Amino acid sequence: MSDLPAPRSRSGIGTWFDHHLYSFVASLGRVLRKPWSTVLTVGVMAVALALPLGLWLVLANVERFVGDVQQSRQINLFLKPEIKLERARRLTEELRGRGDIARVELKTPEQGLAELRERSGLGEAIAALSPDADGANPLPCLLIVTPKGDETLLAESLQMLPEADLVQRDAVWRQRLDGWLRFGNRVAWVLAALLGLGALLVVGNTVRLDIQARREEIGVLQLLGATDGFIRRPFLYLGAWYGLASGALALGLLTATHLALKAPLATLAQSYGSQFALTGFDPRQLLVVLLAATLLGWLGAGLVTGHFLRQTRPTDT
Repeated sequence: MSDLPAPRSRSGIGTWFDHHLYSFVASLGRVLRKPWSTVLTVGVMAVALALPLGLWLVLANVERFVGDVQQSRQINLFLKPEIKLERARRLTEELRGRGDIARVELKTPEQGLAELRERSGLGEAIAALSPDADGANPLPCLLIVTPKGDETLLAESLQMLPEADLVQRDAVWRQRLDGWLRFGNRVAWVLAALLGLGALLVVGNTVRLDIQARREEIGVLQLLGATDGFIRRPFLYLGAWYGLASGALALGLLTATHLALKAPLATLAQSYGSQFALTGFDPRQLLVVLLAATLLGWLGAGLVTGHFLRQTRPTDT
């Protein structure tokens, strides 16, 4: 009958699926039956993964902190003392219409004097800067300009304005910090490559020991005609379990470190008037880390198992 091949096809797929499911569960059983060996393997791999991940997390928080400190990009434009408030307001509106400027804030001399009064230890300076008998305020108008693009070019163009008296910006430290952040990211990638290779070797060696313990069983399967994929499958899942467990442990270590440092850092930031707080990995990043660790364990097991099978595969004579 024409419908006879279909059941055989479904049976073949079912057999393939059953063996995958058996390998998946059996490999987990082998991991759990050797708890001490598993803890050592997973622990070494977790530390190797946690180091570059922790460095990336620190760099991400530093970059976020630098991004939050908008004063690092702001340019202070002090107008000449003879510039009146009306002209300063018109200049503010003119600058807001420029494409290379994101924001302009005008601070009047009265606002500047009020800010000085709010600061402690400046009593003598406030008295010296207080309006004289004619009601004149010696402080100039100040424009705080936030650039959209290159602040260096913007600062040079602002200095050319006829109303400009002094242009201040502090971008040197930011440029140096950006350089250090780029260097830190490169170090993180190098560490990830080296320690990832170390984790791959660890799981590969662990799987190799398991292969050696089942050498006779593998030999019998090869004589019976089992394919390399059939023999390799349980060991691939074994490596994947090691990788998944090590990724989860690495994230657990980083989470514990984050919780231990979060409160002291928040207190320190509040003492400087900042609301900065540490952030961890988001759910998408957590999933990526777990998948990458699982893939690393799978790859290490696959390389070792493939090499063993190539060396032991019976050949026709």
